[in-house]
Amino acid sequence: MSILVAYLSLIVIWSTTPLAIKWSIDTGHFLFGVSSRMVLGALLCLLIIALLRIKFPWHRAAVHCYLAASVSIYGSMLMTYWGAQFISSGLISVLFGLAPISTSLMATVWLNERHFSVTKWLGMLIGLLGLALVFNTSLKEHSQSLKGLLAILAAVFLYSFSTVWTKRLNKNISPLATTSGGLLIALLLYGVTWLWLGESWPTHLTTRSLLSIIYLGVFGSVVGFMLYYYILKNLEAPRVALISLITPVSALLLGQTINDEVISMMVWLGAAVILSGLGMYQWGDKLVRVIREV
Repeated sequence: MSILVAYLSLIVIWSTTPLAIKWSIDTGHFLFGVSSRMVLGALLCLLIIALLRIKFPWHRAAVHCYLAASVSIYGSMLMTYWGAQFISSGLISVLFGLAPISTSLMATVWLNERHFSVTKWLGMLIGLLGLALVFNTSLKEHSQSLKGLLAILAAVFLYSFSTVWTKRLNKNISPLATTSGGLLIALLLYGVTWLWLGESWPTHLTTRSLLSIIYLGVFGSVVGFMLYYYILKNLEAPRVALISLITPVSALLLGQTINDEVISMMVWLGAAVILSGLGMYQWGDKLVRVIREV
């Protein structure tokens, strides 16, 4: 597969994932939606591991790595699906645009990777300003939005925490094995949650919900994951980071045109400010160097 096809495919998958999450729970069973997606993803991962004969260790260090991955697969995804009941699909993508900033901040504190420059602090402040604008506007328009916004921010935090924890362990385990192990542990946690909440099996499942679950299990979980690592291996990090700026905008447009989601101009403005902050965070230092050379 060419890098361009992989790049464009990942943009499509990440742009459509929030909308597919909304559609997968349109019958009101958010726990069924996320659990069934993970079951499908785990089965597909295990099949690929078996066919390709990829090492899938279960020693203590490997289990620690799988536990770190499960924080995102269980904690972050559970919060995302629950929060998706209260906010638009586009806003989910916009808030997840903050993940690179929160991940880098945790890596600085936990891994001592690098110190923050002035432009990075400025990018974070701009992102927080945009976040405050989105919060203020959403709460004025929908009283239930606070639940969704806080849930997605918690999901972003858990995703970043999982990413940094996994990197801190730095074990020589294949990404597919890490994902599979994380999925299996997460499935146990989903099962416990199902019993704890007394969740019932849905009596009615729309065709759209079923197809969305299948799409998320195959493309959102497995194919998207493989494409991401393929791109990361063949492209520079700044080019990969561009995806974080493209997908929130495309997700907002998809939600507005396909799902009839009402996105006010103030929310668009807040999203633009958040993405501007992310752009400043990612490329601000390079911009300063270019200006100085000129």
